Amino acid sequence: MTRRNSEKLSSIIGDIYDCVLNPEGWVSVLNRITQATDAAYTTIALASTQDSHGRFAAHSAWAADQMRVLQVEYGFDDIPGLKPALVGDIDTPLTTLSCLSEPELRATKFYREWAGPQGLREGCMVKFVHTSDRIGLLGTSIYADRDVISGEEQHFLTLLSPHLRRAALIGDLLDQARVMAHFYRETLGALTTPILFTDAEARILYANASAERMLTAEAPILSRGSVLQPTNPAMADALLTAIAAASNADVTLGARGIGLPISAAGEAPAVAYVLPLTAGTARAAFRPARAAVFISTTISATPIPEAVLTTLFDLTPAEARVLLKIGSGAGAAATALSLGIGENTLKTHLNRIYAKTNTNRQPDLVKLIADIGAPLAVAGIDAPARLREDGAVD
Repeated sequence: MTRRNSEKLSSIIGDIYDCVLNPEGWVSVLNRITQATDAAYTTIALASTQDSHGRFAAHSAWAADQMRVLQVEYGFDDIPGLKPALVGDIDTPLTTLSCLSEPELRATKFYREWAGPQGLREGCMVKFVHTSDRIGLLGTSIYADRDVISGEEQHFLTLLSPHLRRAALIGDLLDQARVMAHFYRETLGALTTPILFTDAEARILYANASAERMLTAEAPILSRGSVLQPTNPAMADALLTAIAAASNADVTLGARGIGLPISAAGEAPAVAYVLPLTAGTARAAFRPARAAVFISTTISATPIPEAVLTTLFDLTPAEARVLLKIGSGAGAAATALSLGIGENTLKTHLNRIYAKTNTNRQPDLVKLIADIGAPLAVAGIDAPARLREDGAVD
């Protein structure tokens, strides 16, 4: 990526985080993404997995009447490439022409009646949120008079995706009726969501009343020498790393600090989200704090287990699926069969997982999944298998 594009990416990410505090900014952000990717228009939606009802939705400048037609008359199965994007991996852009050929696309009702008459060619979608009750999608569409969507443009959306996820999930925790055009310290005490401000070393500079109650109870967070720590010791380094990354530059944060499972065994599930406060007009009110940590005890806000594991250990989606299976006690043959991969591919994934998680064998992975705690179990995976004293898996 060129220096110019890198600076543009960093600036757009800063604007995305300002939308956490001022959702009216989404249209401007989408206009900037449209320009950066040489697209015709860009849309964003966070929808229910049950009824496709959007929690928020916005689009860049485009004909309002055509957007209404798109939303009302075209469903889940009508838009080419939408279904594969919904069921595909998170943070992985998918272009329309990677799903079907151009002649096949032009033959669809959607293209003949909607996209074609507006001078459009193909689209690209990336799934940035997937929780138990919500799916978030960012989509761009390009004009017919330009080349197909490039790998560089897809990579640009890949880099945006985790920042969109953080903004969407944190924004969903806030009572927007209490958060007006700007978000001042005086409003924080009235919010039920626990929020803390820290410096780059995780020293607590401010905690609202909800967070203070958690600190007093020492669950799921506590203060040691004024430094914020989770009661789940396995997450301590991950939280500190996310806060440090948030304190440097928006673009370097990536997926770190999204849905960190911070509660210890036996505690009610809780996850943490880290928001950088290093730039942006709306976030400037909180300086000299460098990071805001939002705590959620709402199970529906917890990312799916695969997303948690990719965040914690920089795993690929395929590696995360293998870790969940092996970490729950499944054997190699059963894991390969259930995931539809060969045993040699499984071995390759396992070697990479061992390297990224600093482990050496299956019992280590079982313990790792157990240590991460309740949010993974609540999200629907089997409880990890019990280890016998000899280290074998029951």
